[in-house]
Amino acid sequence: MNPLDNAAHSALTGPHAHFAESKGNALRYPPDMSPFTALPLTPSSTDWLDLAALSPRAVLNGHAPPPDWHVVTRLPLFQFVGPDLVTSPEPEAVVLGAADVPEMLELADLTKPGPFLPRTIEMGTYLGVRRNGRLVAMAGERLHVPGHTEISAVCTHPDARGQGLGTRLLLAVAHGIRARGETPFLHVLASNTGAIRLYERLGFQQRLSTEFLVLDHTGTPVT
Repeated sequence: MNPLDNAAHSALTGPHAHFAESKGNALRYPPDMSPFTALPLTPSSTDWLDLAALSPRAVLNGHAPPPDWHVVTRLPLFQFVGPDLVTSPEPEAVVLGAADVPEMLELADLTKPGPFLPRTIEMGTYLGVRRNGRLVAMAGERLHVPGHTEISAVCTHPDARGQGLGTRLLLAVAHGIRARGETPFLHVLASNTGAIRLYERLGFQQRLSTEFLVLDHTGTPVT
């Protein structure tokens, strides 16, 4: 199995194992870090019961749930990898730290790049651009999978759009990933055709089509 086939599980059993909260084979990140939960690629009924005990609200990659789980949301996604991406550092970029989290949360809340929580910054390196002291763009690392790191939270304040800041920061984050000898990857909503065109233009290659499921455990016994 390629570790990217079940990326959250590969991260939580690999480079991010020190973050993992677990019950049996069910895993999750701390709730204030990431909503992602994880199961083996082919989970057993016991694995699903363990997940219900660990996290009755689950965010999973592509697993078909048993009857005692209600699908709240399906998010069709494409996974892209950048083995041959031409990357470059960004002279304007600064490394963001704990003191920047309130502004990062504010920017993420405004621009909706995906889940960004108070401890998400602990998952990897985050870069930002400031203008007149204000954070106007950021991008960073999320899932760390053996040999690969995911780029996430790429966003730009509406007042600073049209300057290519998001793309420049994405390539700068990818540059750091490549410098470690790893391959950058990312996920994008299948409906986000503009972002898909951009990623393909930059040199990312679509690897697979998948979906994230937001699930609630209903408490109904498995039959």
